[in-house]
Amino acid sequence: MTRSTYDSRFFIEHYYSGDKSVTQSTTREIRRERDKAVSSIVVHEVYRLTLQKEGRQVAQLRAGLVGKDFEVIPVDEALAVTSAGIRQEYAVPMADSIIAATAVSLRAVCVTDDLHIQRIRGIKTRWIE
Repeated sequence: MTRSTYDSRFFIEHYYSGDKSVTQSTTREIRRERDKAVSSIVVHEVYRLTLQKEGRQVAQLRAGLVGKDFEVIPVDEALAVTSAGIRQEYAVPMADSIIAATAVSLRAVCVTDDLHIQRIRGIKTRWIE
């Protein structure tokens, strides 16, 4: 089975799409995949968005759930260097370069529909069904 890493967009769709079929798809994805990881920057983005929309209590709950269901990959020196190289070469936002570098370091498929990440050579992407 291929390892998967998840972009913040996955969680935005999961929590905020308002489309029941999308929520069902993201829930199936979480339950089906066994080897799941996220960059710590994804936890940051999910926490920040939830903090803005729903407050600290819900944000803390969601961050805890992400940490429970996914291996959270910290940004270390090697990941930071890889991320900077990606950011320089592809002119993508910092968070996207960190998420891409995480996928590269894990040799994982990145679950995203973000065009910034999809156009980076060497990164396989897919989106929810």
